[in-house]
Formats: sequence, structure tokens, C-alpha cells
Amino acid sequence: MQYGLCHLSVIPLRLEPSDTSELVSQLLYGDCFKVLEHRKAWSRIRLSFDKYEGWIDNKQFQLIKESAYEELQKETPTLSTDLVDFISDKNNQLYPILLGSNLNGLSYLEHYFEGAKSKGKLNKSDIVNTGLLYLNTPYLWGGKTPFGIDCSGFTQMVYKLNGFNILRDASQQASQGDALSFIEESSPGDLAFFDNNEGDIIHVGIIMENHRIIHAHGKVRIDLLDHSGIYNVDTQKHSHKLRVIKRIVS
Repeated sequence: MQYGLCHLSVIPLRLEPSDTSELVSQLLYGDCFKVLEHRKAWSRIRLSFDKYEGWIDNKQFQLIKESAYEELQKETPTLSTDLVDFISDKNNQLYPILLGSNLNGLSYLEHYFEGAKSKGKLNKSDIVNTGLLYLNTPYLWGGKTPFGIDCSGFTQMVYKLNGFNILRDASQQASQGDALSFIEESSPGDLAFFDNNEGDIIHVGIIMENHRIIHAHGKVRIDLLDHSGIYNVDTQKHSHKLRVIKRIVS
């Protein structure tokens, strides 16, 4: 088994080993993973953070020893907290990194960082404020950054920045936490999930105060939430049908 570490700001995780294949997610700087299958130009990997799998370009990561991977697994993540920052290498070359990058692997890459960072669990009350950092970020299927993000990438990154691990896709996140019976039982930071006509979970957002929700739909935006679902304040219509509310953080 081989192990790797992302040493660039953000790289695509694809469904198939091709540059034209669907973007299913992204790796941020410092993400580590197992290499499940290694080909000439591409590798199929499983991320350590959420066990998500896909293909990445072999030119866009560095191999690390199993001992380094195991050590990184044990450590509480230290994350960058500015929208954009920089790390430097031993030759004083700069590399941009984005909000939520994992800094635990700096020594293995011989990189250096002097910017803002956080470590450990924050309060549930911080979740909404973290979400506001992404406000107006454009929607991007598979995205996880302030320059493009999807609905579940948004909730995952916001929770990650507050020290909580949730899975990658909305349908996976809906399997976590405790279900609430009514909107009135919810508190800011809880997750609301929405389904389609077939009953499949297709959307997720973070509940705010005063029956509002912040979610990625076209862009990261704030809309109203009622018993029917999300009421779009621009179109004056419901855009998503409420399925369940989950409390993951008490």
C-alpha cells in the first residue's frame, strides 16, 4: 500500500482517470490518503478524512511513508483560517493555500507557514459565523473552496473548520446525527436536508436564527426555511423540499 499527501492548494478528485472526467470532489493542501490503485498517470485514492474515493493526477501529490501517514492520522488537524494564505518551501518559493487547508504535514513537505490557524473543536455557536466566510461563493459541483463549492462540500468544510468531521455527500451526511421532529426544535448550526420526488437526499444547508438557512445553490446564499422547505427570497418560490433536520453537534 502506498500513501500520499496533497502539496498544492487544491486539486481535482475525478470519477474516472481522465482530465475530462466528472469532478466528484477536491483535495486541499495537506490532505492525506491511501493509494488504492497506481497507474502510469493516475492514482485511485481513499481520503483519510472522510474515506471518499476517486482519481487524481500523479503529478499533483507527493508520496509519503506509511509511518508518516499513521502519524498524521493520530494528530488533531491544524487548519488555515484565512480565505487565501501562503506557505513557503526551503527555496523560499510561495504556494497559495485556501481556507481549511491542513497544516499537519508541513514538516514532511519541508514547508513553512506563519499565518492564521486553528486547532480542535470550537463552539456550535461558531458554525454559522464560519459559514458566512463562504457567502457568495459560486456553486461548483464537487467544489470545496471559497472559489467554488457544492452544498455538501460547504457543510463539510464549515464543520471541519470547527473541529467536526462529517461525510462528503449530502446523502451520507443525512445518515449522521439525531433527527429532530420540528424546525422549532432546531438551533443555529444544525443541518437541514432536502429530497427530490424519488425521495433521494439531494441538498443540505446550515440552519441559522429566525427561520433562515445558509446553503450553496447557485452561490452560497441565505434564504428562508419553513415546514415545506427552502423559500428563495429572490424568486419568492420554494426551491427545495424539506426531508429531515439533523443535530450533529449538541
